[in-house]
Amino acid sequence: MRIGDLAARAKVSVRSLRYYEEQGLLTADRSVNGQRLYREAAVERVQLVQQLYAAGLASRTIAQLLPSVDAGHATPEDFAILASERERITAQVAELEAARERLDEVIRISEHPTPEFCPGLRHADFPVARAS
Repeated sequence: MRIGDLAARAKVSVRSLRYYEEQGLLTADRSVNGQRLYREAAVERVQLVQQLYAAGLASRTIAQLLPSVDAGHATPEDFAILASERERITAQVAELEAARERLDEVIRISEHPTPEFCPGLRHADFPVARAS
């Protein structure tokens, strides 16, 4: 099938398919005039790549894992990669939760400003407009 057909069936952009090919995540045969031609299995491959991206994996990591997928078995190294990625994502979640807590505090302070947190309220000669 041609690239547009694969894009439609896999529900991705043609640009994504070209990127996957550049990254070694997808292969295509070429017609005599140079057009990409994909086999039926490419639809499933693209869907797998999409799932791995949705799981937070980078293309380089996906490329490392695909040989095991193709062979039908995972190696201890694959499990180590996946565990490491999970730890990375867990750390990112913790950072985002901490950022949300800081933002909640900023919102609380903004809703009820006090001289302690708002420099403008500390100086009598610096008028602060208040909502009525």
